[in-house]
Amino acid sequence: MRKTKQQAQLTKEAILAAALQCFSEQGFFNTSLDDIAKSANVTRGAVYWHFSNKADIFDALHEQLHEPFIKIILQDLEVESQHPIKQLKQLCIKLLHELGDNPSKISTMKLFFQCDYSGDLAQFKQLHQNKKLQSLELFEQYFKRAQNNRLINPDTNPRILTLTLHCFLKGVLFEYLNHSDLIDLTAHSESLIEQLFQGLEDCHGTKQSI
Repeated sequence: MRKTKQQAQLTKEAILAAALQCFSEQGFFNTSLDDIAKSANVTRGAVYWHFSNKADIFDALHEQLHEPFIKIILQDLEVESQHPIKQLKQLCIKLLHELGDNPSKISTMKLFFQCDYSGDLAQFKQLHQNKKLQSLELFEQYFKRAQNNRLINPDTNPRILTLTLHCFLKGVLFEYLNHSDLIDLTAHSESLIEQLFQGLEDCHGTKQSI
């Protein structure tokens, strides 16, 4: 019996979930397609139906994490807020909360944090870097809008503000993903982001709260 489109999608999702578990427990290079097929309770042929090879699965996991992330930001940018910095602050809190509530996203992010992009994965290094730059460009739009609205000093560099935010968030996630017990995303996300954005008042032309 020919599989329906919905059944095929469910199989693909099962393979990705199994691959994530295998990669997390065994490492990418120590995991075989047979391991993934067995964990997903599908045949090796079913894996090949959806993916060309193991590296293709790895890239699909990155896309599964990145695409919804970009979609959330793009949808938020459709709102022309009078206070773009406040809007960005709330977005960051939302993103951290959603991450903390999603074990699968946490596992996927940890996988990419630990990846050195060697061997078969080298082909994706620049591609994934470009996607990171895409997300940074979207974050930068909030600061540019704030600058256009004269909410931050005209001499402030929106790119530097974006990199500051990026490094801060990456540091938070690094501590959280490495189980340092310093960070609890559910309990700390809002206060951490509030503290960072309070510091951005230094870039505000009139020192009003953001």
